[in-house]
Amino acid sequence: DITRQMAACLHALAAEVAGPIRLCGHSAGGHLATRMLCGAGPEAAVSRVERCVSISGLHDLRPLRRTRLNDTLRLDAQEAAAESPALRSPVDGACVTAWVGADERPEFARQSVLLANVWAGLGAATRLVVDPGRHHFDVIAGLAEADSPLTAELCGD
Repeated sequence: DITRQMAACLHALAAEVAGPIRLCGHSAGGHLATRMLCGAGPEAAVSRVERCVSISGLHDLRPLRRTRLNDTLRLDAQEAAAESPALRSPVDGACVTAWVGADERPEFARQSVLLANVWAGLGAATRLVVDPGRHHFDVIAGLAEADSPLTAELCGD
């Protein structure tokens, strides 16, 4: 349901603003940002996405089925696979950065490496950035700084 809501939001925003689009999200938001680039987002809006930065994103939802979080999510095997960007093909021309803190929890680091590797093999322009000294809760801090490497990555500088 959230994927469909994000696709509707992307469609509405694209209708309001002309020009290129950049997507960015952290953790589950990184999942949603990348999910827009693999058949979930509206085609007209997705074709305008210049870059996507997934910060410590979840790109393979299957491991969540083995956690207590799945008591809330109620993912079955089919939905977990269908909603996992790393198990889907990116749109042609996708430009994606998987950004992760060097002190991140191992599963978030694995998921970032996974997306960058799989999508590179499928033809997307990918980049993996491991941010030194950062962990899950401060890896997004650079977005608050106009001259940070993370902001530059999102803006394409």
